[in-house]
Amino acid sequence: MRIEGESEINMTEASAKEPLVLFMPSGKRGRFPVGTPVLEAARKLGVYVESVCGGRATCGRCQIEVQEGNFAKHKIVSSLDHISEKGPKEERYEKVRGLPEGRRLSCSALILGDLVVDVPQDTVINAQVVRKAATDRVIERNAAVQLCYVEVDEPDMHKPLGDLDRLKVMLEKDWGWKDLLIAPHLIPEVQSILRKGNWGVTAAIHRDMDSSRPFIVGLWPGLKNEAYGVACDIGSTTIAMHLVSLLSGRIVASSGTSNPQIRFGEDLMSRVSYVMMNPDGREAMTKAVREAVNSLIGKVCTEGEVDRHDILDMVFVANPIMHHLFLGIDPTELGQAPFALAVSGALQYWAHELDIDVNRGARLYTLPCIAGHVGADAAGATLAEGPYRQDRMMLLVDVGTNAEIVLGNKHRVVAASSPTGPAFEGAEISSGQRAAPGAIERVRIDPSTLEPKFRVIGVDKWSDEEGFAQDAEKVGITGICGSAIIEVVAEMYLTGLISEDGVVDGTMAERSPRVLQNGRTFSYLLHDGEQRITVTQNDIRAIQLAKSALYAGIKLLMEKQGVDHVDTIRFAGAFGSFIDPKYAMVLGLIPDCDLNEVKAVGNAAGTGALMALLNRDHRREIEREVSRIEKIETALEPHFQQLFVNAMAMPNKVDPFPELAKVVTLPERKVLSDDGGGEGGGRRRRRSRE
Repeated sequence: MRIEGESEINMTEASAKEPLVLFMPSGKRGRFPVGTPVLEAARKLGVYVESVCGGRATCGRCQIEVQEGNFAKHKIVSSLDHISEKGPKEERYEKVRGLPEGRRLSCSALILGDLVVDVPQDTVINAQVVRKAATDRVIERNAAVQLCYVEVDEPDMHKPLGDLDRLKVMLEKDWGWKDLLIAPHLIPEVQSILRKGNWGVTAAIHRDMDSSRPFIVGLWPGLKNEAYGVACDIGSTTIAMHLVSLLSGRIVASSGTSNPQIRFGEDLMSRVSYVMMNPDGREAMTKAVREAVNSLIGKVCTEGEVDRHDILDMVFVANPIMHHLFLGIDPTELGQAPFALAVSGALQYWAHELDIDVNRGARLYTLPCIAGHVGADAAGATLAEGPYRQDRMMLLVDVGTNAEIVLGNKHRVVAASSPTGPAFEGAEISSGQRAAPGAIERVRIDPSTLEPKFRVIGVDKWSDEEGFAQDAEKVGITGICGSAIIEVVAEMYLTGLISEDGVVDGTMAERSPRVLQNGRTFSYLLHDGEQRITVTQNDIRAIQLAKSALYAGIKLLMEKQGVDHVDTIRFAGAFGSFIDPKYAMVLGLIPDCDLNEVKAVGNAAGTGALMALLNRDHRREIEREVSRIEKIETALEPHFQQLFVNAMAMPNKVDPFPELAKVVTLPERKVLSDDGGGEGGGRRRRRSRE
């Protein structure tokens, strides 16, 4: 056997002079006999080239381009002469539907010599325009749904085989599908669909696990050239959704909406309490979230110009309580120790069983939950970021009302949740609000004058720039959101306005009129306008409690792993996308780490759902890995309380931050009494400003 590269098919010496074919952009290559269809070569190499019509040159999805020239790096001279001329089927397709210049149908084009073949990223016929990019990553496709066009034999009195049975015969003959089941609602429609299509029909076959029997979940007369899926993340505050072409992998629309369950309670535990106190509470919240999901499906379908009944597969992730409520499961047991999940493994449903208005045959898959308060959303983020695929120690943290923490590498992964509360989302903060136009989102404080400048959502300028006031009038300055809360507290620490223990230094009132006395404590005036925005001593305490719960949970996992530092940190979730890593570290929200290794990864849970939607192998991957993750219950760990107390200080009472010290000059420690007076603690170094 001789191999022409890592991805190339093995071949005998006798075939050494067979044409060499290189597929781009995958880089996979192999030798094939003269006369082999390009589509067949792609499939043997594992190169994804879509085909619905079974090589009949009718669907047009298998388009490719041949590159001409001498590719010295690959030792290939590629030419249009090395591919067969267009045959009758290809010419017919080009005449009826058109074929872009330079394109060929790989099911009809035959290999005659060495080739470099491009698989264009826009090969989907009538592809929808991508409105919003959810992720830049390339996800190898192996969807659970496949569209298969077949031409079924007409009835014959001498061969009394039923219409459905003859359909199954052709699906096995043309596509290799055996032991097919069929969604019950389709059985009464088979005969009319076959006759309407003049015996040519497209079947949608759904198979998740290779060990499971495949299902016919959809059937259409003639050639059906499109099928869609939905990846959805149900959060306690928002619901995010991607509408995806299952054939091309393209995200045709993305959108989000508020979770209407907020009216039953801001945080998860309050919603559990609502269920416990109201006989119809569970049903009301289940109905509310399902209605929101249906409304969001309508929104993304309108945006993507897609018929919602062309949705054939769905993948959902959620935190455990949202997971249970969406599925109609009472979450009461999650509100008290031992925080028992009704079910932790992955689940499969018919979407209509959950009142989801899509194709009647659409399937719905939920990722597994990791533990009682580490849910399928954390599993999705773990799949997306893959700490178990890393050599280095990765910390993955989703900052929210209930922070979910995953720490590990390919040798071991541990996970926990930490009750941070809603402070980072603006609740429990005197001027706090959710991120919306008018909310302050960035803050800087001058170390000399103690004067602030800030940015407001909906305004491009900083508050000290010309034209800011006029622009801000349009949206107002209404409050302070989570990202700015972190920054303003960190800035107050760096400028000496507060001590490492979080006490506002009342003596700073001598330097700035922005330091205001409120009884025995002090506050900082961030903005004096129609809406007076201050940072009070109670606000700082709320942030300290929230950040300490998160940091203590992280430190507990680090102790379980036997490490004193992490190599890389990933902030997941919508809030994590707006956190400045430097200020998060100054605050002591996360442990010391090279700041270049701290990155926001956006809605990683939604990306994980997207991966599971487009490739069923990812479902098996995360099911396997979740079973290996070690779950740590922070409430049962005796050392957690001491870690929490240490984390109340900024950045921390005992932990060093050498990497942070390389980019920020931390103040000398000073201790103040609770009323903001007392000892000043000596001189304080000023940090260099950017």
